[in-house]
Amino acid sequence: MGESLVSKSFLQSLEEKEPFKVYPNATVLKLGGQSITDYGSKALTPVLKEIVANAQEHKMLISTGGGTRSRHVYAIAMDMGLPTGIIAKLGQSVSEQNALMISTLLGPYNGIKISQDDIPKLGLYFSQGCIPVIHGMPPYGYFEQLPAKGLLPPNRTDVGAYLLSEVLGTKQCIFVKDEDGLYTDNPKVNSDVKFIPKVGVQELLEMDLDDLIIERGVLEMMKNARNVKQIQIINGLKEGNITKALNGEHVGTIIFKD
Repeated sequence: MGESLVSKSFLQSLEEKEPFKVYPNATVLKLGGQSITDYGSKALTPVLKEIVANAQEHKMLISTGGGTRSRHVYAIAMDMGLPTGIIAKLGQSVSEQNALMISTLLGPYNGIKISQDDIPKLGLYFSQGCIPVIHGMPPYGYFEQLPAKGLLPPNRTDVGAYLLSEVLGTKQCIFVKDEDGLYTDNPKVNSDVKFIPKVGVQELLEMDLDDLIIERGVLEMMKNARNVKQIQIINGLKEGNITKALNGEHVGTIIFKD
């Protein structure tokens, strides 16, 4: 009880225990803001239809991204030189707007918008057959970690979805995007790219790619993963991909802790 919590020797002496998995049969499903929600009805409606079709068989916690509107507010805030913590709070509000829209659309199918304070109630929501929807921005807010360069918050909605999956010990963390998965560069701007179906997180970091389909912060978090040691990135615009991923099939890209 009297040990220093910053002592290296003390920390190394601590016994490693297997973390308790709160919801090992659930899946965190992250819906991209710019890649799914911003397309509007033509993309979001089929995605939500597929989620509803799987709701009886799979417990899902839907996490929302910010998308183009968050990029807009980031640009304005950075132009005015606002601190990173303020910018993080602004991004949270946009992600929350998307959570409200998606939970409303899922309302007829037991969709319910929850806050981060409602996480202890998830067991009740799942038992009642609800589809909970939560905004993806991690609750660092004013205390957001400072980036190495610039002012942009390094931990955004992808990181929030992964951390939520890790703390709940869910069986899967699936990122629903508008590309087939991870490429060596952004296929929207560069046609000379290669698809990466499966890769270890350390290997991916060492590749030092210029652009990624997922926030780099997720990769850094995964290096210390205890519960969720792999994630999957799929193309939600292709009908059936969500169902396949929920059923454990390898579609898109799998990134694993190596």
